[in-house]
Order: sequence, then structure tokens, then C-alpha cells
Amino acid sequence: MTADLAAQILDIARATGKTITCAESCTGGKVAVALTDLPGSSSIFERGFVTYSNAAKADMLGVSKATLDQHGAVSEEVAAEMAMGARRAATADVAVSISGIAGPGGSEFKPEGRVCFGLATPLGVQTQTVEYGALGRGHVRNAATKHALSLILEALSN
Repeated sequence: MTADLAAQILDIARATGKTITCAESCTGGKVAVALTDLPGSSSIFERGFVTYSNAAKADMLGVSKATLDQHGAVSEEVAAEMAMGARRAATADVAVSISGIAGPGGSEFKPEGRVCFGLATPLGVQTQTVEYGALGRGHVRNAATKHALSLILEALSN
């Protein structure tokens, strides 16, 4: 399914001359892999960011220490800053960000399976949180990858 979404993204982005980037934490580069597995993806995807640590989020994407301290890495506030920072750094039309707790683990306040997404376009940034539950690390990461690709496709289709 992710290959189908990625193919649709590639077709629309190429037809409209749009470029895409991603800033990933819990998915560890799976969105970038899905997009770059396709021949011709270099015309729409120049770079992506795997920012697993808070330091990487700050250094590579400009996520503020204050936002990280106040809200934590798994938050819509951080996802928004990740998406905006990736879009700016890559000079892309569309940027998606993902930060979550794939598991195992989590806490009462940030449970396993919580994933926050950001989507930055020329119109601004949108965020959302999806609670996948304790499905297991692989399932959460795959579901988050698919959702991130769906967000990109939706942004390109509007």
C-alpha cells in the first residue's frame, strides 16, 4: 500500500512541479525510503531528515529547545516545528514530519502508539495526533509511514 501511495505522490508532484521532503523520528526514514524506491523520485525529492534525538531536531530543523522542554518530542508543537524546519531547509513545497512512540514503552501521559504529524505547505502548517495503540513497534511505524504518505498525497491533491 505504501508503494501505491508513493507512486501517486510521484505522479502528482511531477505533473505539478512540486517538491517534497520529510522529517522523521519514530519512522526512522521509512517515508523517505517509500518515496525514493521509485525511479524518477529525484525530480521531486532532494533530501529528507531522520532526526531521532532532540539534538538532531534542534540542529537540523531548528526545533526550539523551549518547545522541546515544554511539550516533549512527541507533541504537535514539535511536529509543527519539524515540518516547517524541513520545508525551509530543503526548500520544498511540501514537508511532512513524524514524531511518536513506536514502542515498546511509553507513559501514562504519552502512551505507546501515539504519533504526532506535521504538514507544512505554502499555506501554513497543520498538525494531528493519531493514537495507534500498543500494536507493536513495526506495526506502529508502518501505520505512521502510510499515514504520512496519505498526508502528502492529500496536500498535493488540493
